[in-house]
Amino acid sequence: YYLLQTNQIFNIRKDQEMSDKIKPIPQPESDRYWEAANENKLVIQKFGDHIQFYPRAVSTKDGSRDVEWIEASGKAKLYTFTIVHAAPHPSFVEDLPYIAAIVTLEEGVNMPTRIIGVEPQPENLKIGMDLIVDFINVDGQNLPVFKPA
Repeated sequence: YYLLQTNQIFNIRKDQEMSDKIKPIPQPESDRYWEAANENKLVIQKFGDHIQFYPRAVSTKDGSRDVEWIEASGKAKLYTFTIVHAAPHPSFVEDLPYIAAIVTLEEGVNMPTRIIGVEPQPENLKIGMDLIVDFINVDGQNLPVFKPA
């Protein structure tokens, strides 16, 4: 089923309520990531000396399948952000406004996330500001988010 709202099309499963949050879809290459999040741990993939995010089945450097999961420090810097005022899905309307961001983890990879713990006003955010990981629970799944350090 598709829902057209404010010039956006949303793919809605038959068994999905309009108020249900969009959840991660289980898949082998990211299951360890989501399991760790439920333990309040942020993990990333390491292939030899190459670190990558988001989880994939193979290294983006050389195609290696020899993956090691490492726990990230949880420290990051704000790379870019936007303050969202129009919900990308009906279930996000109650969260408006919120801060969607890309952060650079201390390990050197960029990660899309949300910023919490600060009012969603541009003057409260600064590119390069120090952040620390936190976790929010959405319908039984922890999601990594970041807050000012």
